[in-house]
Amino acid sequence: MAAPPFAVARPDRSGDHVPLQIAIDPEASDAPYEQLRSQISDQARGGKLPTGYKLPTVRGLAEELGLAANTVAKAYRALESDGVIETRGRHGTFVAAAGDAAAREAAEAAESYVRRVRRLGLDRGAALAAVEDALRATYD
Repeated sequence: MAAPPFAVARPDRSGDHVPLQIAIDPEASDAPYEQLRSQISDQARGGKLPTGYKLPTVRGLAEELGLAANTVAKAYRALESDGVIETRGRHGTFVAAAGDAAAREAAEAAESYVRRVRRLGLDRGAALAAVEDALRATYD
């Protein structure tokens, strides 16, 4: 059974309070850090958590969710690597302007893919078909 969602109201840049809703299901097939990572990412990219929103500390969020601090830290590292959040030293961890970072990383991945399939000798049609198959498998 899923743990009740964790909610916290923190002021964003405008002073409004924005709730962070996180629910960790210990029975889910995804690891807790992945559940946390994906929920924060979805909320940030979907606009529910605005750019500049200050996230709870690793320890604070771990205590609230009943997780190990290393689990939350692993999720935060993955989110930072994806450009969803940014850590500003002692000032805390904030939602970044993720759209630009995500688009940039996707473009880099696409360029890398194109170079690789050309080395493998695939033509444009075969390369595009492989991408479409992967997208269907992932998004459908």
